[in-house]
Amino acid sequence: QVQLVESGGGLVQPGGSLRLSCTASGFTLDYYTIGWFRRAPGKVREREGVSCISGSNGSTRYADSVKGRFTISRDKAENTVYLQMNSLKPEDTGIYYCAAAPPTITTMCPAMEEYDYWGQGTQVTVSS
Repeated sequence: QVQLVESGGGLVQPGGSLRLSCTASGFTLDYYTIGWFRRAPGKVREREGVSCISGSNGSTRYADSVKGRFTISRDKAENTVYLQMNSLKPEDTGIYYCAAAPPTITTMCPAMEEYDYWGQGTQVTVSS
C-alpha cells in the first residue's frame, strides 16, 4: 500500500522547535519532489506551501515566512523527508502535510495538483 505518514507534530511554546517526519511506504521517495504544506486554523480549503526539496538535484525552497527558521532534508536510507522547525511562532500553528510529486514533474516546488501522494497531516500548535 502506497502511503505517506507524517509525524512529529505537537504543542510547543513560541521560540521552540519541532522536527516533522514524512515517511513513505510502498514506494521509494528518492526521486520524488517532496513538499510540505500547512493549513492554518479556520482556513478549511487553503493550504500554504512551506517548503520543498527537489527529487532531481536536492534543491530546496522555502516560503518567505519560514526562511532562516525551517530546514527541509532527505534521508534516503530511512525513506523519509524531515522538516526541522526552529524559532517557532504562533502563526506557524496549523496542520502540516507532506506530499510527493513524481519524477516526471520537473518543476521546482510544483503546484499542489501535481502531487500524487499526500499524508494525513500532523498538528502543530505554537502557544504559550
